[in-house]
Amino acid sequence: MSRNQERGQERFRESGDGKRYMESLKRKDMENICREQAIPWERLRGKSIFITGATGLIGKTLVHALQHKNRMDHLNCRILVYVRNRKKAERLFGEESAELRIYTGDITEKPTIGEPVHFIVHGASQTSSGAFVKEPVETIHTSVTGTDQMLKLAAEKKVEGFLYLSSMEVYGAPETDEKIREDHSTDLDPMSVRSSYPESKRMCECLCASYCREYQVPARILRLTQTFGPGVDYHDERIFAEFARCVIEERDIVLHTEGKTKRSYLYTADAVTAILTVLLNGRDQEAYNAANEESYCSIYEMACMVAETFGGDKTRVRIRIPQDLEKFGYAPTLHMNLDTEKLRELGWKPKYSLDQCFAQMIQDMKNQEEEPGA
Repeated sequence: MSRNQERGQERFRESGDGKRYMESLKRKDMENICREQAIPWERLRGKSIFITGATGLIGKTLVHALQHKNRMDHLNCRILVYVRNRKKAERLFGEESAELRIYTGDITEKPTIGEPVHFIVHGASQTSSGAFVKEPVETIHTSVTGTDQMLKLAAEKKVEGFLYLSSMEVYGAPETDEKIREDHSTDLDPMSVRSSYPESKRMCECLCASYCREYQVPARILRLTQTFGPGVDYHDERIFAEFARCVIEERDIVLHTEGKTKRSYLYTADAVTAILTVLLNGRDQEAYNAANEESYCSIYEMACMVAETFGGDKTRVRIRIPQDLEKFGYAPTLHMNLDTEKLRELGWKPKYSLDQCFAQMIQDMKNQEEEPGA
């Protein structure tokens, strides 16, 4: 067993109250975000930041971090969240207050905001691979129309910064381990229904650049790799959550492909520091890759790491390819080796390894499973 795997098992087997342990880890995550020196926090002092997709994994981590920063340093940053479900937002963030305002509505409609908006982080998007195939029209409509409405809001409010959360999928399916820089070409097939997600992301990026040029909206792009950590719902359908459930439920990890796709990953707290770094320090009409380059591996290699590090002798990796593979909406086999030099030049760097991502996520999901009514 490698040194990283031994450390992973040690974190996973932490004794004591699991819920209390996770609360301690989450506080540590928040503190690490709030102490990130690459972020010019003073630019947010007394300002307001409007966040879409705020109840999603990355969005809620961002909101919690801003709330924590307000408490730590009296930043007096007003957090405006745009959500579909008010009760869910209140459950996550608390009731409205001097620092928090909850707006509800459909992302495809421009909200009426009767107060200043200084910054916008637009993260609302379809994330289910299955939906990319089953509901491609809705996937495109939500992405493109929603982004257009948020850019209109940004122009109306004359914001100081607008950040669009894009995806590594805009690069298509690279076939080698070459480093993928932000100017890399794409081989996306517009006739493939599965392209509804990445093609709409590309169109949204072009919208951002166009609003920047025509209406002087200070728009920047962050192309995120697959991101996870504490806060992933126990029943999340994405592959990293399935690997975690297999360990928790003491069953084999069954791959529906040979697992040859290779990519890098990112911890949620690292994604939040990347978001704030680019929002406040990035250049207008520019895109930035965000990933932990050291986590680059194949899906099969990741499955083996999870099984060996966290599953003991209860979890093995098996490959079972179904005949109706297309319905799962998997991306084609690819090698997504993102180059993050451009983001690192802004002072950002990831702090969490792949086994740490899984250790924290697995423990958090175990707590969800043990809660009454979960």
